Amino acid sequence: MKISLCNEVVRALDFAAQCALARALGYDGLELAPFTLDPEPHRLAAARRAELCRIAEDHGLQITGLHWLLVAPDGLSITSRDEATRARTVDVMRRLIELCADLGGTILVHGSPQQRPIEPGDSRDVALARAAECFAAVAADAEEARVTYCIEPLAPADTGLINTVEEAASIVEQIGSPALRTMIDTCAAGQSESAAIPALIERWLPTGLIAHIHLNDPNRHAPGQGQLRFAPILSALQRQNYAGLCAVEPFVYEPDGPSCAARAIGYLRGLLEALEQR
Repeated sequence: MKISLCNEVVRALDFAAQCALARALGYDGLELAPFTLDPEPHRLAAARRAELCRIAEDHGLQITGLHWLLVAPDGLSITSRDEATRARTVDVMRRLIELCADLGGTILVHGSPQQRPIEPGDSRDVALARAAECFAAVAADAEEARVTYCIEPLAPADTGLINTVEEAASIVEQIGSPALRTMIDTCAAGQSESAAIPALIERWLPTGLIAHIHLNDPNRHAPGQGQLRFAPILSALQRQNYAGLCAVEPFVYEPDGPSCAARAIGYLRGLLEALEQR
């Protein structure tokens, strides 16, 4: 498996410095949050896309994909009552699929909790139906671009909509596109799921519906900075012959972003080395 760094952790640095740091620390790639690239990332100029690819390649890194998709531009929502808002959001989703492909990425992770609320007066089922329509609307675009679009289950503290892998998998199966999948975020899973994360992996990876992993502690810090034990998680991934991408995605950076990124990859690489020696 390959390990990427979610680039917002080090967004205070310019992109070349992000790449240099990630490479020096031992990451295989960067997973980009579009809002770190431009206020309107879906409109990013072709020349800038090519430049980002070149910078990453010059540093021996892959841009592995995109996540936290709908922070920018403002006003997006897949659950809004307003059809025009949802149509604008779908347009941005389509353009981000194109952006991901242009950057050489293979994965988009649709979390964006603030852009999928259950609006006051709406039922959960109504919000879920609107969200599913948006996901269905971009599935063919993901297929054509040869990328995988992942619905990310998030914790109830972040959103009331799609909190478990089972809920996300149900949408994936309903739509039936090979380019639409779900994923496991260990921070969210540690708060939302009834099963332990290794058991969750053993349950869902064999279905083929899991296409990505985010590694973070339920306390929102990086792996190794909380109580969650990652050796059993990595071991479960290895037992299932997971050869996909994992991305380090903390939300609290202590003592700072670069130090947090360094500690996380050192911890994870050490665990993987120990597992390989068994």
